[in-house]
Amino acid sequence: MPRRAFGKILIANRGEIACRIARTAHSMGYRSVAVFSDADADAPHVRMMHEAVRIGRSLPRESYLKIDAILGAAAKAGADAIHPAYGFLAENAAFAEACAEAGLVFVGPPADVIRKMGDKAAAKALMLSAGIPCVPGYFSEDQSDTRLLLEAEKLGFPLLIKAVAGGGGLGIRAVGAHSELLSQISAARKEAQNAFGSDRLMLERLIEHPRHIEVQIFGDQYGNVVHLHERDCSVQRRRQKIIEEAPSPALTPAKRKELTHYAVEAARAAGYENAGTVEFIADQSLNFYFLEMNTRLQVEHPVTEMVTGLDLVEWQLRIAAGEALPLNQDQIPLRGHAIEARLCAEDPYDGFKPQTGTILYWRPVVKEGIRIDSGIAEGGAVTPFYDPLMAKMIAHGSSREEAARRLASALEEAPILGIPANQHFLAHLLRSDEFHRSELTTNSLDGLSEANHPLFALPAAAAEVWALAAAIFAGFEKPGAGFWSGSMSVSILELICGQERRKLVYQRLRKGGIAVNCGGTSTAIAVVKADGLAIVYSSNGVHRRAIAVREGPSLHLSVDGSSFVFTEPSTEELDENTADGCNITAPVAGLVVQVMGESGQRVQAGDVLAVIEAMKMEIRVRAEKAGRLAAVHAREGAQVQQAALLFEIEKQDEPANV
Repeated sequence: MPRRAFGKILIANRGEIACRIARTAHSMGYRSVAVFSDADADAPHVRMMHEAVRIGRSLPRESYLKIDAILGAAAKAGADAIHPAYGFLAENAAFAEACAEAGLVFVGPPADVIRKMGDKAAAKALMLSAGIPCVPGYFSEDQSDTRLLLEAEKLGFPLLIKAVAGGGGLGIRAVGAHSELLSQISAARKEAQNAFGSDRLMLERLIEHPRHIEVQIFGDQYGNVVHLHERDCSVQRRRQKIIEEAPSPALTPAKRKELTHYAVEAARAAGYENAGTVEFIADQSLNFYFLEMNTRLQVEHPVTEMVTGLDLVEWQLRIAAGEALPLNQDQIPLRGHAIEARLCAEDPYDGFKPQTGTILYWRPVVKEGIRIDSGIAEGGAVTPFYDPLMAKMIAHGSSREEAARRLASALEEAPILGIPANQHFLAHLLRSDEFHRSELTTNSLDGLSEANHPLFALPAAAAEVWALAAAIFAGFEKPGAGFWSGSMSVSILELICGQERRKLVYQRLRKGGIAVNCGGTSTAIAVVKADGLAIVYSSNGVHRRAIAVREGPSLHLSVDGSSFVFTEPSTEELDENTADGCNITAPVAGLVVQVMGESGQRVQAGDVLAVIEAMKMEIRVRAEKAGRLAAVHAREGAQVQQAALLFEIEKQDEPANV
């Protein structure tokens, strides 16, 4: 079979994965071409590549999802290969075909394989014919409500409604009873059409409390197929992964052999080439059921790389160039344990809502056993247009316990300031008993959140942290500041942190620093060393480290792995309507995809007034109080900033205007 030589690779993606692919491409001697939208003009992936081409405006459908723009960029830059990474066009068969027609090498499987495995119903039929177990379900063409209702009754409850063309946790509805079916079918159809351009659905029996275990496979054009062991991706929120590890702590050697056999047979049945992942769910008895096949590189591929010592992107490029698999099955090692955490711009303590803003501080240090794949930089912005994933932190250890300990420590020592992120939550999770006992299944975190588990308790600043903030606001952030030989004056400072507002009484100390009284607790604070934004302070004789960044009236402070924002109260009075909750503002920046409220409409507290799409998540905007909609500012299809005014409500106890 022919070799497929290429020398310049266009990476049709963005963020951390574009940077990661470019690093391997550069190490192999390839030149790289970045593509970027308006929102990404100065992004790290653009700066690190040899060339870069603008492909459109900020929204994905106007840039990263435009096949003609990607191919045009390749032609402009003279690229002769395209790597799609994951997301966007990575599993788009039409894109793979268009690359081939343009004479470009597509770094991935052939278009017919992508198409075959992208149709979840067809993929399950193929797996069943190959003897691979699948969850009982309905996958046929008849999409009428009558047929779906009939098939649902046959399967029994609970069950899942799933988009046939779905992915990333979208287009899925859990149904517990017949009475919910029609409304959930309608909602799933709409979400599937909006997300994937197809409203076709399938039904599956719901496996309760499952583990999500997947197998990394590779195939070449000579018919060789190998697996690179499994990954356990059971720690999820809203059906999206946040912690992945290899190998799975749940499998015995016999179960591992069974699972990897299924995965290799699945790849053979599909005629697979290049990198792919065969995903399974396992019930509580570790019976495996085929879930889907991802025809691309996975977000969590670094854990496989760390336990095998292999570079999966290098393998991808070699196979795309026409080489055979670099190793046979017996040569692929499995060493130690690796765990990956997805560092996302989201608030775990507020329903994992996505966040936007400017990164004021991000200076991670790579240590032994730690890898960081990042697509962000200090001063850069996290926008509402893309996935909230900012970086991935991966740890390797000789045991699962060592890897978890290393990763938790690395998360605590690499704060992101300026934007809410999930670092503290991830570190807390990795140190939890539930994680160490390997008890977490795909829906465990959602259940713990609903049960107000301590994992979801909003971190509160200790008295010492309030005192340090007071010292900085009072101008004592430099070593020796506050030395004073006169009378011991007392001052009062008021600060807000989250939902807390405190009055702090402080006085300067004769030897430098200040003593701060916070809620009856007195703390002596002195900064003993300051190196840029990093400071070493003394608290009652103990030296500790912190990161402090001033931004306008706010102080972003990171201490002991937790981050806080302190501000001084504004002297301006709040607008009366805003204060009593009668103005409804956007909880996140994003795209308004639906407006349900109309001017003059009566609403009750909790009614959904609009839906905002941000970072692959739909946020429902609800009325905070009962009343009448006096004004509707939200417009379908409009991009809104966080805190933008959407609705004005007149309270019910006020007379309506006639």
